Amino acid sequence: MNDFPYMKIGFTGTQEGMSEKQMATVWWLLGRGPGEIHHGDCIGADAQIHEMAKGLGLKIIVHPPSDPKKRAFCQGYDEIREEKGYLDRNHDIVNETELLLAVPRTPYEITRSGTWATIRYGRDKPKMDVAIVLPDGSIRLG
Repeated sequence: MNDFPYMKIGFTGTQEGMSEKQMATVWWLLGRGPGEIHHGDCIGADAQIHEMAKGLGLKIIVHPPSDPKKRAFCQGYDEIREEKGYLDRNHDIVNETELLLAVPRTPYEITRSGTWATIRYGRDKPKMDVAIVLPDGSIRLG
């Protein structure tokens, strides 16, 4: 039985990858019910969430960046969107989903961080829920 009310989950995370505690929390959250995951196809956390979603049998929608420098080129997705610049791509991820699941590198907000910029954009979107999984594995809402 699905006890997780979100079907479309957007994901943003650090290019340095999730901590082990973040990975455990994200795995637990994704396992709460079926759905689809939208990610940005970058190295680090995006590549990790991609493998988790594959393992859980979730539908995977990739929003690749137009700059290939930090692209993960994940394989085994269900849909792929047009390549776009980082900011536009991140906005598309938020605009196509109901929940933004974010795994930042730091527990505090950073001004010049793509992950935190995406969190701020998600917070400003009406009817968007934001769940931030901090490096210690705890969850902060909004």
